Amino acid sequence: MKRGSTIKSKAIDQDVPLPAEPGYQVVSYRDYRGDRWENVQSAVVKEMAVSLTVNGEPWLSLMCTPVDLDALAVGFLFNEGVIQSIDEIASVRVCLTLDNVDVWVTHAVEAPVRWRRTSGCTGGMTSVGEQPAAEVVNSVVTGSFRLPPERIMALVTQLFEMQDLYRQVGGVHTSALSDGETICVSADDIGRHNTLDKIAGRCLLDGVELSQRILITTGRVSSEMLQKAARLGAAIVISRTSPSSLSIQMAETWGITLIGYARRERFRVYTHAERILAPTDAPFQTASNENREINQEDNKGTL
Repeated sequence: MKRGSTIKSKAIDQDVPLPAEPGYQVVSYRDYRGDRWENVQSAVVKEMAVSLTVNGEPWLSLMCTPVDLDALAVGFLFNEGVIQSIDEIASVRVCLTLDNVDVWVTHAVEAPVRWRRTSGCTGGMTSVGEQPAAEVVNSVVTGSFRLPPERIMALVTQLFEMQDLYRQVGGVHTSALSDGETICVSADDIGRHNTLDKIAGRCLLDGVELSQRILITTGRVSSEMLQKAARLGAAIVISRTSPSSLSIQMAETWGITLIGYARRERFRVYTHAERILAPTDAPFQTASNENREINQEDNKGTL
């Protein structure tokens, strides 16, 4: 099937324009509805192992969606603290079969002796501990800008509207970096951690410089996600679902405004609410059973 073609997807019962990138794979399955079976061809998000070699030495394999692999590799090295700037990258080569990215840097590096499996959807890997060193996360994130609630909700809406791959095949996370007005860089992947590596890499490769950085993601914010967001210099992190207890502690320490359960009309601020403008007479209500029921509903299908 040619890229950019259209397939009749019985799964969502409409003509679905498939993405031009190799982020999907067409599969056949048996669909049972009501009292009958039907043979269906449809697209699903692609997942594969992509090995990373650095200076000719194999480091590890990343389970990912094989799109923007150059950005994934460079961003991974940056978020792990292996490189500090694009000047340290001599070359990046993505294999034609999309199963390897070969990166050469301008100085000697050694692969970490121990990789720690993260809480990522596809079992991400990191050499950074639960409380990363200050040199990895650039210490406390600064940013004196403030945003009104309407701008937060507008950014969430922009993220939802740009989820083309998700609408076409499902099963994929999207993250985006904004300057507070518009989406500047975005990435899709089956693994939420990979989306932040891809954003970091794309910023380095394309020379993206923003005076203020807001990160929006569809995935939950674990400690590893928060570490990558801090490494990106994001003063505000917005998720459509929940943060973890450790990510809240880290955000408080590092000066990051952490927002969860963000929708088009509501959101929750867990840390550093001073960055979000609000009317001085806005009432605060005590949590109720209704809030807990919302938690249960929002957590359905959380990845």
